[in-house]
Amino acid sequence: MKKLVLVVLVALEFLVSGCGTNTTSPTTTNTQATGNWEAQLTGGTDQASLLNFVTTFTVTNSGPLDITGFGFFNSSACFSTGANAETWSGSANFTTTSTNTVTGTLNLTITSATNGNVLTLNPGTLTGTSNGTTTTTGTLSNGVVVGTWNLQSTDPNCTGIPKNGGTYILCQDKASCTASAAAAAAKKSD
Repeated sequence: MKKLVLVVLVALEFLVSGCGTNTTSPTTTNTQATGNWEAQLTGGTDQASLLNFVTTFTVTNSGPLDITGFGFFNSSACFSTGANAETWSGSANFTTTSTNTVTGTLNLTITSATNGNVLTLNPGTLTGTSNGTTTTTGTLSNGVVVGTWNLQSTDPNCTGIPKNGGTYILCQDKASCTASAAAAAAKKSD
C-alpha cells in the first residue's frame, strides 16, 4: 500500500508542476528592412555635394546592417568609385508597434579605401510601416531615415565640406525620398 501511495503522490506532483507553465505567445512584432535605399545629402558644396548614393542592406529589428551593395551616383575627389573603392558599416535599432508603425534609428559609415575619407550618417530617425504580426516577421515599407552627416577628410581635393555637417534623407524607395517625406519623418521624431 505504501508503494501505491508513493506512486500516486509522485504522479500528483508531476501533474501539479505542469500547471504553472506559461504558454502565451510572444507580443513582439518583428520587422525586416531590406532592399535598395537612396541617400540624398544636403549642406555640402563643390566636391562634397556629390555624395548621394544608393545602398542595399538587410537588418531585422536591431543589429549590424548586412550591406550587399553600395554605389555613389557621381564620382568626386572625396571618394573613388568602382570595386573595393570603399568599405561600409552600419546598424539599426527599431521597434514595431501594435499598429504596425516602425520607429527607431539607423546609422551608416562609408570609408574610402584610397584616401581614408570617412562619411558618417549619424544615427537618424527611422520611420515606416510593417506588415508583420506577433507570429510572423514583417517587411518594412515606406522606410525613411532623416539625420545629419559629417565628412572627415585630409585630402585637399575634397572641398566643400560643411563645417558643422549637413542633413540627409535615406529612403527605402525613390518614391518616398522627397522633401515632404523628410519633413514628415523629422516631425514624427520630435
